[in-house]
Amino acid sequence: MSYEFYYWPMIQGRGEVVRLALEEAGTDYVDVAREPGEGDDNRAAILKILQDTTNEHPPFAPPFLVDTDNNNLMIAQAANILLYLAPRIGMISDSEADQIFAHQIQLTVTDLLMEVHDTHHAVASALYYEDQKEESKKRSENFIELRIPKHLAYFETILANNPSKSGWLIGDSLTYPDLSIFQMVEGLSYAFPKAFDKVSGTYQHVMALRDAVAARPNTAAYLASDRRIEFNTMGVFRYYPELDS
Repeated sequence: MSYEFYYWPMIQGRGEVVRLALEEAGTDYVDVAREPGEGDDNRAAILKILQDTTNEHPPFAPPFLVDTDNNNLMIAQAANILLYLAPRIGMISDSEADQIFAHQIQLTVTDLLMEVHDTHHAVASALYYEDQKEESKKRSENFIELRIPKHLAYFETILANNPSKSGWLIGDSLTYPDLSIFQMVEGLSYAFPKAFDKVSGTYQHVMALRDAVAARPNTAAYLASDRRIEFNTMGVFRYYPELDS
């Protein structure tokens, strides 16, 4: 297997968009931190790399990917991993314009994930949610009212403006940003079920994309497997009733 994927073993987090691409493409890979024998908490392999002070090109944090067929090249940051990986596993066309636009969408997804994180850690990542609950309520109110609609409207516009009218973001076939938008919709509907239910009907193209991705055989098999980690209160998308309008 030429790809070794490193991300925390108990959460979907920022690494899930990479997992979705690997699974949809049917690519052989090793999810290293979830392999047996990596330590009691299955994080030892990640920590070994992060704590290696001799690494010439060190990652700042997971996720990161190692291509063992390319001199053990290590790539970090989810959007950067997908930029490298997608052409090699058939998740984007050879068109430079398509590749740049896909990366642009993925960077916007990265921005959205950061905003989601800040709804439950409105003051500092180092503090527990319980220590910043009131600030998180204020942050979530703004996120629900303004930011969810703004992001969904952007994705809706891309889908509506695709000349192929395929229902995908780019061209006439699925690409990796489609999988990432699927993940965003799933995460938002988990973390903010009441708020998301109120607005989801406005974005028909986005919701149709979500359904189309979920119906694809490889992705459906992954979602039904134990490789798909359930959403929980350790990841980016967290459900706290007091934050949901």
